[in-house]
Amino acid sequence: MIHILVADDDVHIRELVHFYLSAEGYTVYEAADGTMASSLLSTEQIHLAVVDIMMPGKDGYELVEEIRKYYDIPVILLTAKDQLIDKEKGYALGTDDYVTKPFEPKELIFRIKALLRRYRMVNSQKITLGRTIIDRDSYEVYCDDQLLMLPMKEFELLSQLASYPDRIYSREELIHLVWGADFKGDDRTIDVHIKRLRERFQHRSDDFVIKTIRGIGYKLEVCSR
Repeated sequence: MIHILVADDDVHIRELVHFYLSAEGYTVYEAADGTMASSLLSTEQIHLAVVDIMMPGKDGYELVEEIRKYYDIPVILLTAKDQLIDKEKGYALGTDDYVTKPFEPKELIFRIKALLRRYRMVNSQKITLGRTIIDRDSYEVYCDDQLLMLPMKEFELLSQLASYPDRIYSREELIHLVWGADFKGDDRTIDVHIKRLRERFQHRSDDFVIKTIRGIGYKLEVCSR
């Protein structure tokens, strides 16, 4: 059973989303503010969070930061804040999707299902992207059964991006995840390693592309066939 957290201070929004999610067979946990949502995350097994931005106690931005720091689940920001600067901030903090109010409940369901599928592409040992296999146990990459050995940081960067296709990572987030909080360099390091990865796979695989998200960072997209 999939457990979904809906954090919104508007009771009518919570009831509406709860109704549609329950009809799809999901178990729904409701939180009227960010503090209650934080508590539910620590006590319940949550698989996905739908989060409003403007909430008392702890706002949606703070909650996304917390989820990215302590949990490995997809997040959708569901909010009336529809300006580009708001979306940029949300994606920079680590949200996987951004839906503005008013919204179509069925579209929200489609997006939730897509995120849940995306997060399940990963298992504990291998990531499969078409004919490209990333083996995190052996630190090996196979393209059409041909072995490609990458430098460690390139492998870890590729593995991180491929673990959650279509999720946008900021440069700062990738530095923290791959190089660690104590890294003393700057975010240009990410740009250099992304450039090298693109060059290595340009003529080896068309299973995925690493896209630049202007002003934010990068994401990996799986190519359809």
